[in-house]
Amino acid sequence: MTQTDPGPGPSPAPTPASGPAAGPDSTAVAPHPAHRVHRAWFVAAVAFVTIIGAAAFASLPGLLIEPLHEEFDWSRGTIGLAVSVNLALYGLTAPFAAALMDRFGIRKVVAVALTVIAGGSVATVWMTTSWQLILYWGVLVGLGSGSMALAFAATVTNRWFTARRGLVTGILTAAGASGQLIFLPLLAWLVENHGWRPASVTVSLAALTVVPFVWLLLRDHPADIGTTPYGGTYTAKPAPVPGAARRAVGVLVKAARTGPFWLLAGTFAICGASTNGLVRTHFVPSAHDHGMPVTAAAGLLAVIGVLDVIGTVFSGWLTDRFESRRLLAVYYALRGISLLFLPILLAPTVHPPMVFFIVFYGLDWVATVPPTIALCREHYGDDGAIVFGWVLASHQIGAAVVAFLGGLARDAFGSYDPVWYASGALCAMAALMAMVIRRRAVPAGS
Repeated sequence: MTQTDPGPGPSPAPTPASGPAAGPDSTAVAPHPAHRVHRAWFVAAVAFVTIIGAAAFASLPGLLIEPLHEEFDWSRGTIGLAVSVNLALYGLTAPFAAALMDRFGIRKVVAVALTVIAGGSVATVWMTTSWQLILYWGVLVGLGSGSMALAFAATVTNRWFTARRGLVTGILTAAGASGQLIFLPLLAWLVENHGWRPASVTVSLAALTVVPFVWLLLRDHPADIGTTPYGGTYTAKPAPVPGAARRAVGVLVKAARTGPFWLLAGTFAICGASTNGLVRTHFVPSAHDHGMPVTAAAGLLAVIGVLDVIGTVFSGWLTDRFESRRLLAVYYALRGISLLFLPILLAPTVHPPMVFFIVFYGLDWVATVPPTIALCREHYGDDGAIVFGWVLASHQIGAAVVAFLGGLARDAFGSYDPVWYASGALCAMAALMAMVIRRRAVPAGS
């Protein structure tokens, strides 16, 4: 469908804008033939590969808890604290990264972020104390991954696409799950057969491998190559926006005066708590507590990654057609139901009810992202990507809190069951909050 997608073909019917009147960047640029693949899809493809390469770091924390506990005798709470710092910085960095992309360009910010991820990951190989784990994995990888967060996907989508934004958002969001699918079985095998250090080096190499793709193939704006956004008309590239930190904070202050922001932030905090904070971090050790081999548990997480690709892309398609707040309510309600049943499904072997949970939960994993981004765009216009960065910060704070509390709960109760039940109840609350979000946006300047 998309390889010769005529969607952008007729849209550049306003391709007179590609002529001399389009501005200085349009010199000697001919209109793109309608039968050619629009350049926006190539940019989306590069972004997809970039997010896949960076996703390796997200696959590792759940695999490190037991090996680090056994080698260094660190408590699960201490290891969970490092993961919490990582997740919190991942979220808190996102809005500033979105503003930095407006100031310095997507390519530079993403290339530096990948390099920081690589450095932090490889440095863990030589750590000997828990504060080094917090510094390397928590701070460095957290800062780097935050700059590669979903605000990156939102920025690419907002700049390069006018039509099909929901679909593209779903595809780019699914890239993280695809990376999990690719790396998780490999990393689990490395940890089980060769220890956790080769796995950390693999994460570092994966991040570095993507840097040349970003630098050579990614472009910041359609005007850089004299083309239009997909389904839109030519617009000149805006001037760099100075004061990235000031702008990010200013957008937060303005958005915080509106009700939809707090509802979106609250629901997304619960989303993070019930995905990255709980399942991604604690599912493998929880399953291992019930006698399931680490490789089998990691394989189930990888299957969640496969299904997440399907669920998120489909969610993007639905977001282009149905009311976003109703989609969110359905997603959170279904997720809560599935988590309430998980404690009774964990067993030494993979049985049919567990497979059903993996399918059911996997389709819902980050299906919440496309409608959440759509609501940020609807309510906050041009500031939507930065607002989503702050909403994503709440997602990661929720994830960080549960990653830490999950470890404490395991140390205190000898079981993860109380956290599974609490997470299911929180998802029910998120479903109710989603329905309260107003349908119409308030004027952006009010």
